[in-house]
Order: sequence, then structure tokens, then C-alpha cells
Amino acid sequence: SPQGRSKKKSRKHQRFLERRAVLERKGLLSPRGRLGSQTTESGLEAHAALTEADDTTAPRCDKVPKPKRIVSASLSPSASPDSIARHHSVLLSQGNGSSRRVRTSSLVLRPGKYVAIDCEMVGTGPKGKLSELARCSVVNYEGDVIYDKYVQPELPIVDYRTRWSGITKQHMKNAIPFKAAQAEILKILKDKIVVGHAIHNDFQALKYFHPKDRTRDTSQIPALKKRAGLPVRANVSLKNLARHLLHKKIQVGFKGHSSVEDAQTAMELYRLVEVQWEKKLAHSLPPRPPSPVTDPTADSSQYLDDQYWPTDLMASGL
Repeated sequence: SPQGRSKKKSRKHQRFLERRAVLERKGLLSPRGRLGSQTTESGLEAHAALTEADDTTAPRCDKVPKPKRIVSASLSPSASPDSIARHHSVLLSQGNGSSRRVRTSSLVLRPGKYVAIDCEMVGTGPKGKLSELARCSVVNYEGDVIYDKYVQPELPIVDYRTRWSGITKQHMKNAIPFKAAQAEILKILKDKIVVGHAIHNDFQALKYFHPKDRTRDTSQIPALKKRAGLPVRANVSLKNLARHLLHKKIQVGFKGHSSVEDAQTAMELYRLVEVQWEKKLAHSLPPRPPSPVTDPTADSSQYLDDQYWPTDLMASGL
């Protein structure tokens, strides 16, 4: 009945008040009944005791252990871009101790921005010796395709180079103009860490230059060549690295290369030595200058300093 529930609630409240009075005498609670300025352990103990007196099933907590931060030496292949970037930042900050603190680059602290790219070119111009973009594929960190389109070169195609490019006349029927493709691709690459093999060729076909500190060329990584047992100074093809390190065959047959497969392979190779490579780059790459657009913590007043003024304006002002 309602009256019985009221009596039960009243008795329960009385037990609560009695228990609170005991805790106040012990100094575990302030007179107002709130947790005072005692240590966290005492406060949690008092809270647990009150909860127990209130007929709940919460266990008594005498000590709350601090959570331990565990960092694995390596990441699984299924690790997300966010986790791998956080992993980098932890490794780099703990790498050399306080005496030689590793400089963490802004790249490591901006997770989830990894893509790999590969382009296929055809021959235009005199005797087809000029290389122009005919297909571009971009994959994300997991190897999923986020862009793959055929591109109509600006000049007439003289040599399709099908044996290597895999491009045929049929592919050009649904190809988009170069300028349109360029705009779409550069929008994807903006502010990304871009992985590729001999990637300067891809950027040249796109008529684009990507920042060096955000470029990861798998043809230039000594760690990959050492791991494959190949000379560090040798020019190693993507095909050979894939065969030695990934144990898979690519670029086989006479139908040409697949830009999707090549981009995915480059990303796989990058991930093999990712932590080691990023740690080395953090030492070697100079810090990027602050930008009022990309660095929200930067003070705009500092851009009045001489170092941020163009040299020609400085000369004219003297």
C-alpha cells in the first residue's frame, strides 16, 4: 500500500541520515553532506559507503587504481588512420626521453588523412613521347577505392601504351576532361598524406606539386629495400617490392597495369614500415611555418614580424 511504501522510504532515509552522521564524525563528509576537500580515495570511499547504506548493490571502493596507458609496439593491419596517427604521436613523444625530445610534426597530429595514388599515362605530342594522364586511382588507408576515373588528355592520343597503361580507345569514350579530373583529384589530395611509388611521375601527370613533408614515396624508403634484402641505392620497382615483401604478383600479363592495384600495393608497403618511417621523418623534416588559416592557436600579431614579410617588400621599405 502507499502507506507501507512511505514507511519503508522513511526508515530507509533514517538509516541514510544515521550513516551520514557517522561519516561526518569520521571527517569523511562535510557537515553539509557533500564530499569535502579530502583526497579522492576518501571521498569515493564515503560515497560508496553511503550508497551501500542506501540499500543499493554498489560495491565499496577503498581505492581507485589509475588507468594504465598501454601502447603496443606495432599495429594490426586493420588499424584505423586515427589509431595509427595517435600511435605515432605516442611513440614519437616517448622515443628519446626528455633529454632529446622528438619533434612531432603536424602530420602525426592530424589523423585520418592518408591516401595512395597511381596514374596511368598515354603518349601524346610528336611521336607520342609526351606523357599525359589517362586514368587516376586513389585509395584510402584501408585500400578502399575513393576515386577511379579515365581522363581525356588535352592533346590527341598518339600512343595508348596499352601494354603498360592498360588504356584502350574504348576507355576514352566515357573519359572526363583533364581539367575536370584535375580539380576533383586535387580536392581529394588537399591536406592529405599522399603515398605512391615514384610518385613524382603521378604529380607531373596531374601538373601538380604536393608538399614534400606530406609525400610518402615507397621507391625512396631505405627501410623497405633493406627489409626486402635489396641494395638501398637501387631503383626498385613496385612489382619487385610487392613480390619480396607482400608475396603477391602484380603487373602481370599483357593487359597493362591496374592503377587501383598499384595504389593499393603502395599503401600496403607504406604500412609495413609506417611507424619506423614516420619516426625518422620527424627528425629530418623541418617544421612547417605557422599559418593563420591552418593553425588556430597562432597569434595573428606575430605575422607583423620581419620573418613573415616578403623580401621584396622589406627591401623597398629600407
